Amino acid sequence: MHTLRQISALMRLSLFDLYRRKDLVVVALLTVVLLVPLSFATPFGVKGASRYLNEIALLLVWIFVLAIAMTRTARILPTEIESRTIYPLLSKPASRTVILFGRYAGVLLASLSVLFLFYFLYALINNLKSALFPWEVFAQAFLLHASFIILVTALALLGSLYFNPDANLSVMGILIVSMFLYGQQLPVLASEHALPIRTLIHTFYWFAPHCELFDMRTRLIHHWPAIPWGVCCMIFLYALTYAGLCFGAAAWLFNRKKI
Repeated sequence: MHTLRQISALMRLSLFDLYRRKDLVVVALLTVVLLVPLSFATPFGVKGASRYLNEIALLLVWIFVLAIAMTRTARILPTEIESRTIYPLLSKPASRTVILFGRYAGVLLASLSVLFLFYFLYALINNLKSALFPWEVFAQAFLLHASFIILVTALALLGSLYFNPDANLSVMGILIVSMFLYGQQLPVLASEHALPIRTLIHTFYWFAPHCELFDMRTRLIHHWPAIPWGVCCMIFLYALTYAGLCFGAAAWLFNRKKI
């Protein structure tokens, strides 16, 4: 019970730290300004073409949420250490693992709350526009997008123990974009190379975070059928498992880090 209270206090600290900043308000307003005209516009008088503008709006939601989640997570430990606010936390009767989990869970909860806000605005605007809104696909898209945020924030947390914030964001950005673009093509790419390179590509394929699994934008925008819920739950468990391994590695490094 005492550990839960410590984690809860650290989570509230992270939430207050995020929501007191002006940049979140600016991003929310910018999202509304972009979502409304892109969702209601009818380019060239062609009704179906508005879906592609809607895709741009949803892509912006992905970019904004990812930027908030990654930047906040990448700066948890470096900012604490640089400003020396980590020392009062370490002086408390709490283990380093509890401190790390509390700070990470707070940033993750804040990022997921931003994600919920953006998806709520997206659903509200599109439901007003059309009564035929695909709610089942929307629920799966939100769940998988939340799973994606859980995974990438855990990766950013682990990276913050190796790199400074700018380098961490650069490495994570390259990794995420590469997996979105080439993640599904890696087995085909491996078959075109000789044995040493093939083994290296296959190893990367099995251990890299498959971010492309979480993208439901096309199904949501074009009203395609939902995927089986069993598959959706397996992807969610994949994200939790990968994030858990990343956090375990980060906790192991943090407990051995000299501060």
